[in-house]
Amino acid sequence: MRVGVLEGVRDKPHATSLRAVWPAILGLSVVFLVEMLDNSVLNVALPTIARELHASTTALQWITSGYSLLFGGLMVAFGAIADRYGTRKIMLIGLTLFALANFAVLFVSTPGQLIAVRAAIGVTAAMTAPGTMALCFRLFDQENLLMRATSLIATVGLTGMAIGPTVGGLVLQIAPWQTLLVMNVPIALLAIGCIRFGIPADDPAKRNRSPLDLPGALLGTATIILALWTSTLAVEDGWASVTPWAAGLGAVLAAVAFVVRERRTAHPMFDFALLKRPAVSASLAYEAALGLGMAVIGFTVTLQLQLVWGWSPAQAALGNLPQVVVLLAVGPFVEKFVDRLGTHRAAIAGATSFLAGLLIYGLLGHLGYVWIAVALALTAAGMRVVATIAGVTVMRGLPEDQTTIGAAMSDTSQEVASSVGMAVTGTIVAAALGGSLIAVGATAGAAHTFEHAVTTATLALTALCAALIVWAARRGSLGQTPDPVTTDQ
Repeated sequence: MRVGVLEGVRDKPHATSLRAVWPAILGLSVVFLVEMLDNSVLNVALPTIARELHASTTALQWITSGYSLLFGGLMVAFGAIADRYGTRKIMLIGLTLFALANFAVLFVSTPGQLIAVRAAIGVTAAMTAPGTMALCFRLFDQENLLMRATSLIATVGLTGMAIGPTVGGLVLQIAPWQTLLVMNVPIALLAIGCIRFGIPADDPAKRNRSPLDLPGALLGTATIILALWTSTLAVEDGWASVTPWAAGLGAVLAAVAFVVRERRTAHPMFDFALLKRPAVSASLAYEAALGLGMAVIGFTVTLQLQLVWGWSPAQAALGNLPQVVVLLAVGPFVEKFVDRLGTHRAAIAGATSFLAGLLIYGLLGHLGYVWIAVALALTAAGMRVVATIAGVTVMRGLPEDQTTIGAAMSDTSQEVASSVGMAVTGTIVAAALGGSLIAVGATAGAAHTFEHAVTTATLALTALCAALIVWAARRGSLGQTPDPVTTDQ
């Protein structure tokens, strides 16, 4: 029996407007909002946590990286689980556990306990993240509505990312730091209610019926976690230390074992043949390019503003506003832009804007803030267009019973690429300075060395981004109807 990628999609009851399914859109937006808030809101409280829990620098690093490692590492595995046992069901379970994990912070009294809580939050967030796009995909048949819904969900999440540090700072003025996690509980409960009553229950007939490849899931998870950890260790300890090399070797060995396992097993967790589909591979390449490029800007802009130019933390936060403003402002126009140019040309145009922003930052960013502002605006506009198109296209290019793992792969590709970008940037900057970042602004020579290192790192990553984007564009399929995916049964 031959099964097409869109088989079963046409016989579903689809919404004809966003208003018709507003509880579902609200619930999915809230899920993305919680993920973005949890990434940023706690950072502002780290000094307070260090003081009250007597946490060391290493403990503070694990409070943040423990969450991100498990969140990024487990998304693909939970995507595969959701495709087999129900995307909506796994998301509701994940949200319930997410609320409980955040509530558990009230009982924390040591750094180790907080690390455990953050790790639990990372695991439960990984359960919910892949389902956001998969469930949104379930609601609509029209491409423009799917793109509009995706853009709206992203806008809510980006707003959370933008206001996270500000909200965190204001909350700390009037309440204990634990409030920053406890306030996720009512948000998660709202999401549970909206998804529970706004999205139909999973149809067992449309699940992936192949057995879950547990060894493959474990090897895939180990590969991603070790890859993310390698990047973290490279920035923190430097390549002179044995730890990043050991973690990197572990990641390579796990990746090789994963590929061998998936090619030999009768029921792979993910069918590598799907990566041959132009829509899928091009979309993942675009996502990886975005992760690489945003890593260097996210890592160095604030350092440039504060350490070289002497801006205060508050001024540096305002200095990043062009990026946030453009991300939010461009959202409502993405659909019209894609309608005018078509998805393929719109993706190329967005990617060109993204690359132009990176080049301006790398070549001119050290000359004055106006160039940084222009770079932030161009990269943000390009990222918003490309991310929306790639996110929708990779979902359209996969069989319906693998959409959740497809969404997880999209998120993971950007997450891993971002970590690689951070490692490259951190390595180049550390090699150039040969000392502490704090001393960058002490002399004109140190500031010049830092700026030269930033230029080198930015241009190197821009070249990698350009290679990925050119390859993706040559696939030439983001604006085309996916070819049928077939399986023999």
